Amino acid sequence: MGGLSVSALLIRFILGGLAVVASTIVARKLGEKAGGIFAAFPAVFLAALLTAGLDLKGEALVSQSIILSKGAMVGMGINILVAIVAVLLLKKHGWKKGLIEALGCWLAVSIVVVAITVN
Repeated sequence: MGGLSVSALLIRFILGGLAVVASTIVARKLGEKAGGIFAAFPAVFLAALLTAGLDLKGEALVSQSIILSKGAMVGMGINILVAIVAVLLLKKHGWKKGLIEALGCWLAVSIVVVAITVN
């Protein structure tokens, strides 16, 4: 998706923001575990699929949807790995340092995966 329409960008912005607000509300009402599960909602992936339909048609839409879906599977795998690592780092180093280390882990793993998978 070389260029995105303004409406596609707005949809992504709104869905991402709504997912964050909703997970916060769920966490406050039902507890942190429920909020954490809801925070894993793939808002960015679903917004990307939804907005691809605004910008593409026919075979280009099908092809882009397949590429987005494959990328989302890899990204969700990385998120699972980083969530496990985050638990360990947060317990060991506290929330501030552990969070920074977990974000660094996500960045490092993501860069390596992109470097391996991009032609």
